[in-house]
Amino acid sequence: MYKKIVMKRITIAIDGFSSCGKSTMAKQLAATLGYVYIDTGAMYRAVTLYAYQAGLMADGKLNEEALIGMLPQIEVAFTGDGGVLLNGNRVDEAIRTVEVSNWVSKVSSLKQVRQKMVELQREMGKNKGVVMDGRDIGTVVFPDAELKIFVTADPKVRAQRRYDEWTAKGMHVDFDEVLRNVIDRDYQDQHRAESPLRQADDAIVLDNSYMNREEQLNWLVAQVKKV
Repeated sequence: MYKKIVMKRITIAIDGFSSCGKSTMAKQLAATLGYVYIDTGAMYRAVTLYAYQAGLMADGKLNEEALIGMLPQIEVAFTGDGGVLLNGNRVDEAIRTVEVSNWVSKVSSLKQVRQKMVELQREMGKNKGVVMDGRDIGTVVFPDAELKIFVTADPKVRAQRRYDEWTAKGMHVDFDEVLRNVIDRDYQDQHRAESPLRQADDAIVLDNSYMNREEQLNWLVAQVKKV
């Protein structure tokens, strides 16, 4: 266990590929530093869940125009213990399903969706002392963040992590399907027109393919101390 570290409050941006464990490491780091943790990926998943529940994915296509029109009706927030609220309802588990995972890249690629979420994220992190993870935190949301981490891992390792997570919850999934989802998300995230996933020029790369959580936290704390 780490004692909370007292130092200058900064903004920490953690970006990277899906299923790299960004949320877990960001949450642990925030707790260690006594910082606020913001899971931006969960925000996009919440919007995706709203669209899915509203029937906007009919016939394998996203009704983009309808979703954009509904954006004023969508409110995403966090509880004090890090839970995700969609229009006041807690949706921690509902946003982690296969269906949401299959559509979140498409939903998050929409300019209007990203603009609304980025505005919320900047408001949440305006006072610093925040650890925020996502796809475009160090490049778009907080390009002046004092510490930027870019996380990557082997696609098969990431697919295994997601497969284990889903099967542990009793979900019946096929590993090859999960791997395809990981690879497809990588491509979509890197090639979307709006805020594509890329490593910020001043980001520090962390390949956590074969690191455990304690090793990750040790590494992250070391980077914070350097700053």
